[in-house]
Amino acid sequence: MSEPVTGYIHSTESFGSVDGPGIRFITFMQGCRMRCEFCHNPDTWKIGQKNAITSEELLKQALQYRPFWGAKGGVTVSGGEPLLQVDFLIDFFKRCKAEGVHTTLDSCGMPFTYEEPFFSKFEELLKYTDLILLDIKHIDAEQHKRLTGWTNENILELGRYLSKVDQPVWVRHVLVPERSDYDEYLYRLNDYVKTLKNVKKFEVLPYHKLGVYKWKTLGIKYPLEGIEPPTPERVENAHKILHTADYTGYLDM
Repeated sequence: MSEPVTGYIHSTESFGSVDGPGIRFITFMQGCRMRCEFCHNPDTWKIGQKNAITSEELLKQALQYRPFWGAKGGVTVSGGEPLLQVDFLIDFFKRCKAEGVHTTLDSCGMPFTYEEPFFSKFEELLKYTDLILLDIKHIDAEQHKRLTGWTNENILELGRYLSKVDQPVWVRHVLVPERSDYDEYLYRLNDYVKTLKNVKKFEVLPYHKLGVYKWKTLGIKYPLEGIEPPTPERVENAHKILHTADYTGYLDM
């Protein structure tokens, strides 16, 4: 195998249980261009900082926990935004697959483009990617820009491309009062996701305030000050409108 590639990571988690099937070793990559108002890891935003590590070193760390993964577990790379370090991802996932390790990518999709050299690299990455957790922050382009600082056209295009190539996907949507928690937007999101043929699971993640202290520690004004998490009734409403119970393909993964 070629020389290992170096990437920048924020941290790792040894026993993740919500970011893909089974028990997983999760790597949080450093760097993100989005500025999500509800971000609980603003300390991952800066690009090219934190801890440098080679793909080989990271795999060695992960494999220490392989006995705990069982039949469904493996590695997940999250962020920050992992696709900003696509060369590292390719090399890391290639090494994982050589060891028979299940690979999951958790991405907001913001870097996606059909332009080169990114697109060819992304196609290469998919060869070694078993599952993608696609975070759709908002279905409306303008509201997406308000919520994250970026529009969402290329993200929705990524969803369509992943459907076209039949790449297994779990869609995730953070439900934020006064931002995305409106029936109009939920119905539009439902209509979009229904057009995709590869969605194995559809998750509604209620907005929470667990990361607010990080904003304060970093001296950044928290933009959702005063907004409380959605009520259980609104979470249930979202599940019904989005028909999340219909997406059961993950049970066979």
